[in-house]
This record gives sequence, C-alpha cells and structure tokens, in this order.
Amino acid sequence: MPAPERIPSRSMTDTGTAAVLGEGRLTVLGRIEGASNAVLHCTVEHEGVELTCVYKPVAGERPLWDFPDGTLAEREVAAYEISAATGWDLVPPTVLRDGPYGEGMCQLWIDTAADAPPLLALVEGEEPGDGWKAVGQAEVGEGRTALLVHADDARLRRLAVLDAVINNSDRKGGHLLPAADGSLYGIDHGVTFHTDDKLRTLLWGWAGEPLTEEAVAVLEELTGVLKDGGPLAGRLAALITPAEVTAVRDRVAALLAARLHPVPSGQWPAIPWPPV
Repeated sequence: MPAPERIPSRSMTDTGTAAVLGEGRLTVLGRIEGASNAVLHCTVEHEGVELTCVYKPVAGERPLWDFPDGTLAEREVAAYEISAATGWDLVPPTVLRDGPYGEGMCQLWIDTAADAPPLLALVEGEEPGDGWKAVGQAEVGEGRTALLVHADDARLRRLAVLDAVINNSDRKGGHLLPAADGSLYGIDHGVTFHTDDKLRTLLWGWAGEPLTEEAVAVLEELTGVLKDGGPLAGRLAALITPAEVTAVRDRVAALLAARLHPVPSGQWPAIPWPPV
C-alpha cells in the first residue's frame, strides 16, 4: 500500500480538509503537556491523505464554574465557523467527531515558522515604539514593571475583531501561531460565546480606535449570514445555545453601531492569566 500523501498546513482552505479531519482514521501520537484539558497530538488518514491534527476529547475537559460542562469542543468548532465566515481564515479547520476517547474536536495542526517576527514584547519606558501597540504595564520581577506591547499587525487586528465577535475570554500569547507561509492562526477557543461580556485578551492595542473599512464590511456580511434561517446561524445552532447565538448577533450589531474596537468593560479582568 502506498504511503499516505502528506498535506502541508497551508492547505487550509481545501474543502477536503474537513472531510479528512471528520472522516479519517484517527491515530493518537501522544499527549501535549501543559494544557489544562486533554490535548492529543494525532494523525488522521482518509482515502490516502494524511494530516497532523489536535484532538481534544470532551471526556478530557476540566469543569469550569462559568461554562456548562462538556461544551468546550463545540465552542471550538463554532469559533472556526465564525472565522471561516469572515473569510479571514484565522482559525485552523476544526470539526466535531468521534475518536478513540469519545466525541471531541479535531483541528488541523499548524507548523509555526521558527523565524517569524515577534508578535509580543516587553519594552522599557511608557511608549510602545514604532510598529507596536501598547497593552499595559506588566510586572517583570523585583518590583519592576515593563510595558507589554503587541505588533501593529493587520493579521492581529483582524483577530482582535474576531475575538470581540466570539467573546473570547482567553486570548493568550501562546495561542498565536504564525505559519511559514505568512498566515497567522489563533487556537484554543473553548471558552468563547458566553452571553456575558468576558473578553480577555492581549490584543487591546486598538481599544477605542475606529474599525478598519475591511472589518466593517466583514461584520456587515456576518450580519446577513447570522440572521434566523441564515447558513451560519444554522451551523451555530447545532453547537451553542439559542441565547449564545443571539449574543453573537448582538455583539456584531454593537460593533457596527460603534464602529470602534471595544474597550475593557471593567467588570472582568481584561488580560488572561497567565498571559502567555
């Protein structure tokens, strides 16, 4: 039997990728250490095509006080659906499927570029410098602080808009994956879509600034597909609650009404911990 064809991570938009992830034979290679929930490194093979992927079984999810038990995998898939609808492709292809340890989410593995420019930094002083946006002061030990900054990068700015739409409560630095082809992907979207404002992110650099014309156009497109009976609304309804779908519509409408990047609400920690 010939060896399965290896598909590089850049084949993100192939319609066949979802079929491989969802229908292929899943083989666990090992567990990724350090994650709060079970995260398994796998291969998945279907009709002679093999991909590397991440499989997060629902059975390995740690209960949270503010999210219903056993819903994180579905929220990860819902985040992918929103990302795909924007056309920005900021979340790797993600499906809900059965696997060796039961139902879970399966997501395409992204190989990061070792030589990618840094997206986050700590700098001395109170100004971020050219090409950077300030997030806030951070303790660096021995009573000292430094200014936490992120790159003034169009890809990150799109991700900041996506996070506002899906109400991401955990956008950490380690969830940003720059790929070798210049694309940027965000991962770990299990704690999203809450009906309360829980936006926690390292990407506050544009807070209060006008949305780009591109972002406004994307949000207007989302408004159409999120309507009752719309294609995206139907897919989300199978993954999150009706109240959470309504909350997505409301967040998109609020962003369009303000035409501004959101600012921290003050009712919830603005930056996740640990930040990386």
